[in-house]
This record gives sequence, structure tokens and C-alpha cells, in this order.
Amino acid sequence: MAEDMRAEVEKARASRRRQVVEPIAIGAPRGELQGLLELRPVHLRLKDVVLDTLLVKIISDVVRQQRRRDWLREHGKKPSRRLLFVGPPGSGKTMTAEATAGELSLPLFVIRLEQLISRYMGDTAAKLRLVFDQCFKHRGVYLFDEFDALGAHRTSVNDVAEMRRVLNSFLQFMEEDAPTDSLIICATNHPGLLDRALLRRYDQVLEFRPPTAAEIKDLLVRSLRPMKAGRLAWGAILKEAVELSQAELVRAADDAVKTAILDERNNITTDDLLLRLQERRRMRLAFLDAPKT
Repeated sequence: MAEDMRAEVEKARASRRRQVVEPIAIGAPRGELQGLLELRPVHLRLKDVVLDTLLVKIISDVVRQQRRRDWLREHGKKPSRRLLFVGPPGSGKTMTAEATAGELSLPLFVIRLEQLISRYMGDTAAKLRLVFDQCFKHRGVYLFDEFDALGAHRTSVNDVAEMRRVLNSFLQFMEEDAPTDSLIICATNHPGLLDRALLRRYDQVLEFRPPTAAEIKDLLVRSLRPMKAGRLAWGAILKEAVELSQAELVRAADDAVKTAILDERNNITTDDLLLRLQERRRMRLAFLDAPKT
């Protein structure tokens, strides 16, 4: 009988959560928030993202805590809601944030740092307060992309007193209790630039790395759909794809698919894929070898 009662309570609690989630998918931010927050469409789930097994396990655990946050709070615990994503460009950080929002059926808000950071004293901290007030009022996933622009070390040579005050404000806002349990995700390509005091503010720090050979193959096969990919020479393909980021691999596959469509074909050949991967590798080398000014 006790188990039956618990099952009914869980069913009622899940129904109540669904009722709360529906009106949360609010429209684009207005007023003072209009330039600070960008509402991004969410089309992905975790199954759509190719990630390291450990990353999937950690994010799935965060999603589970968020889904059962009422149950945790009844036991005096809070769900994980502050995540730091670190890794090279194109490694899937933004895509994973979108997939996490998709798993939770929550809107994804991207904080526009170019609008947030101001040259006027106190203005940036005031705007940051607006963002966190929104976070505390409206449940969602809030993404601070390129976070090193905001969270750089307070002893940085290029730092100014105003940015130190902004970072101090951010640290204080992160410590405040959020009744909505909104998920705050910060992403950076340069974790070494971040202030060490940030580390203890996050519930999880997730490192994104270049994909392995198995992940490269999985990612390419997914990206080539709905085209038919017959017996591809995966040895040559993997050799050409090594060290390329997830974003570069997806774009190479997408270009190969577009070529097949224009050629009025429904299949992808090894040469199609190799050509596009070689293009992406040349682009990377050209960028790295470009003279710095």
C-alpha cells in the first residue's frame, strides 16, 4: 500500500511539473532584457549529440536531479544547476546546452555578453542583476557563452577595477538561492583565464575533448542522413578527420550532402566525404598559419 501511495504521489508531482513547464516557454525577452537575452529555438535532445560516455552520464544525472527537484527539496537537498563547460571551439558545448534544455523541456536563453559588458561604471553589474533576476523568476536554461570575457582572473594584467567588481557581483549572484532552479551553464574555450574562485561556485565542471575515432564515425553517419552511405573507406576517412572538431565534421558532412543533392544523387561516396574533410583541414591550417596582427 505504501508503494502504491508513493507511486501516486510521484505521478501527481510529475503532472504538476508538466503544468508548470508549459507557460515557462515565454516569448523573446522584452524591455531592458531584450538586448541582454536571446531566446534560442531548441531542437535537440541528448540522444542527438555525440559525446564522451562520462559526459553523457554526468549530464543525464543533472537532468534527473532537475526533473525530480521537488523530491530533492523535500529531503533538504538542491538539484545541481550550475555547470561549467570547458573545451576547444566546436567541441559541442553550445549544442550540449541546447540538448540539455530539450531534455528538460525548458527554453534556452543565451546571454549576449557584447550587450552586457559596458564601459560605464556600475552598468555591467546592474545588467547582470537583471539577468539573474530573470533567471530566478522564469525557469529555463541560461547560457553564458565565451564566459572568459566575464570571468577572467581578477589579477589579470589587462584587468580593470570595474571588471573585478563585475566578477565579484557574478560570484555573489551565483551563491543566491534560486527558487526556480534554473540551469546556469557557462562555456569557455580558455579555462586557464578564469578566476579560481569560480570553481567552487559550480556543481559540475565538464571537459569537452576532440572526438575519438568511434565518435567521429558515429557523428559522420548521423550527419549524412538521410543520404545513403554505402561501403565507405572508413580507414581513409578517419585518418583525414582526426583532430577536427565536432563542428568541422558536421559541416564537412553537410557540404557532402548538399553536393549529392545538387548532383541529384541519394548516396554519399568516400571521395565526397574526403574532399570536404580535406577542405576543413585546409581551412584550419590557413587560420592557424595566418600572420597575427
